[in-house]
Amino acid sequence: MKTILVVVGACYLDTVLDVPYYPDEDEKLRATKLIQRRGGNGPNTLEVLQQLIKQEETTEEPSLILFSVLPSKSSPAIPQISSSFGKHVDLSRCLYRADHVQPASSYIVRSMDSGSRTIVNYNALPEMTSIEFTAMADELGVKAGWYHFEGRIPEVTVECIRHLRRSNPHAKISVEVEKPGRAGLEELAAEADVVFFSRSWAQDKGYENAEECLREQEARASKAQLLFCTWGEDGAAAFDLTSREYYQNTAHELPEGCFLDSIGAGDTFTAGMLFALLHRQKWLLASKLNFSIELAGRKIAQEGLSNLDELTLPDFDMMSAHTMGKKTAE
Repeated sequence: MKTILVVVGACYLDTVLDVPYYPDEDEKLRATKLIQRRGGNGPNTLEVLQQLIKQEETTEEPSLILFSVLPSKSSPAIPQISSSFGKHVDLSRCLYRADHVQPASSYIVRSMDSGSRTIVNYNALPEMTSIEFTAMADELGVKAGWYHFEGRIPEVTVECIRHLRRSNPHAKISVEVEKPGRAGLEELAAEADVVFFSRSWAQDKGYENAEECLREQEARASKAQLLFCTWGEDGAAAFDLTSREYYQNTAHELPEGCFLDSIGAGDTFTAGMLFALLHRQKWLLASKLNFSIELAGRKIAQEGLSNLDELTLPDFDMMSAHTMGKKTAE
């Protein structure tokens, strides 16, 4: 029986501008490229997941559900958002704000000179409430076996998780701890079974590497079974708090000139790991980590999130832990 995964997070429309360099204040600069696409951490993760699970399923029934706040169903943005997903993603549970036409939007400026990006967000949509989440979760009942939360509005998300612990105690819960300076994220991590930490959040907390972050956060994530931390070119780390096994691997080195688009790389890692946890339970944790790192590397080497399912899954079905750097917690 397949597990229904519910992803809770914001859905954005992204406008990406490539510029030769960051302009000074009040300077006029011509962009060299413009891309418009659907974004948002949770939706990005689902876009990758749908590619991976289509190799596993023959039924038409969706196994992936997006629970997000969207503008009115009459908004011109809705067809663009809907078309970015396939048959495996159910959007019918989303919250459509009838009085709002504009979607949440991100304007991303990428400097070709520095390789960095600057993001400006706009979102006037009223946020999800715990009451709205509870109504959706109760309607789904125990059919939903996994909930993944983006880490927005931690105080509301904690209420949602605690409701699930009462109403659907067998469901697994994963959360993202990503945004530096956002209050309440450690309290949120303390409620989850699986936690994904970002490098930017970890560095903001004073951690110098992924291992330090995971070992320190173990004491705070009291209910967690698995902790992950991505660290850019240094790859990612995984800590199994049950077996006490720690794994770390560097990012796969890309040929010169192949670093094209890092937007959504972290979401791609999350998608790879959720896929492995749900659909490749027999894999060793080391193999799950390596798969997710390689998937994120392939995303960086291309523009956008399409065609990531070309990563050959049988190769990873044969993978063993000796290819990884295994450590045992002290």
